[in-house]
Amino acid sequence: MKVIRDPVHDYIELDELALSLIDTPQVQRLRRIRQLGFSNLVYPGANHTRFEHSLGVYHLAGYLVKQMDEHMQKELLAAALLHDIGHGPFSHATEGLIERYIRKSHDDVEEMLKRGEISDTLKEHSLSPSAIARHIRGETYPGQIINSEIDVDRMDYLIRDAHYTGVAFGLIDHVRLIHEMRFNENKLVLGLGGLQAAESLLVSRFLMHPTVYFHHVSRIAEAMCMHAAEYMIENEGLAPRSLQRMDDISFTMAMRESKGYAGDIAKRLDERRLFKRALYAGFESFNTDVLRLRKNITRIENEIAEEAGVAPEYVIVDIPEKPRIIEIKARVLVNGKMVPLDRASRLVVALEKAQLDNWRLGVFIPAEYREKVGSVARDFFDVKKDTKQFKLTEI
Repeated sequence: MKVIRDPVHDYIELDELALSLIDTPQVQRLRRIRQLGFSNLVYPGANHTRFEHSLGVYHLAGYLVKQMDEHMQKELLAAALLHDIGHGPFSHATEGLIERYIRKSHDDVEEMLKRGEISDTLKEHSLSPSAIARHIRGETYPGQIINSEIDVDRMDYLIRDAHYTGVAFGLIDHVRLIHEMRFNENKLVLGLGGLQAAESLLVSRFLMHPTVYFHHVSRIAEAMCMHAAEYMIENEGLAPRSLQRMDDISFTMAMRESKGYAGDIAKRLDERRLFKRALYAGFESFNTDVLRLRKNITRIENEIAEEAGVAPEYVIVDIPEKPRIIEIKARVLVNGKMVPLDRASRLVVALEKAQLDNWRLGVFIPAEYREKVGSVARDFFDVKKDTKQFKLTEI
């Protein structure tokens, strides 16, 4: 057993299996992938990595697996440690793009577990890569510990992200939550004594989204990175699976070496010369249902660019999915019956409705094109006349 110091959980104990998995190149790569992508452009302390987060998830899972047999404990702890190895560089900045090209999400890691050093390590400990992959995807009832409505993955990243960004919204009583989590009819449920702790988790998540995860500077930088990666795939022969195996450093170097659009984006990101908001508005600002346009974003970017007389790659349209709080379907055990969290808590119902207020459609553009692209975008999306326009000095 080896003990390491963690700024969030104090001491984390690692057994022989964990130490062997950590020493694989696939897990070591996570040291070079920032957990929050480009959030350090807003919060300079946000330089923590997927590696640290994976250790935290492993640590928290250790409390819940004690109710399993020894072999299942090993499987779940391995799954907790390996759950993020499918992430590409800059985490969520490239996640959607990689998923679009390879048709698999970052938690579908079975192929990665079946080859190389990780596979060898798992075989040495008589562990099945397929079983661990199913736990990571939350397809098994024990895997709900790692991937479900309220899981140890969510607990760790909310606490850790709040710690490193310095925001005051990560106060979650995860010890109480874990103490109240148990299995009932093969479903991971919360005891009624954990209701307030679950509410605090959802309040933290609700506040972290606009403040950190969807901060417009982070959103712009991630969109620029994603467009650069797409350009390299379509025009410079970058293989999507190669992109998935890169880390932040190797992908940044590849962008810098690009002679075209991706090279310009790399220079802008290096110097923090980010695109600006030509349009940035919530649901209430539009006369039409803009969510239906999400499938045609490339066409929209081209149309707006053509109308404004701007190169199409320099118009970025960002239409996020409709906000949803999947945690509301977590189950609470009330008088022996499993009740969804949104039926057990009025606060959770209020948060679900308020979540819509955090949604924003964005059109991002270099500063010199902001006025003319903004005018075209407002007409294209049928923006209501009284919607606030940002001053040119705003980021």
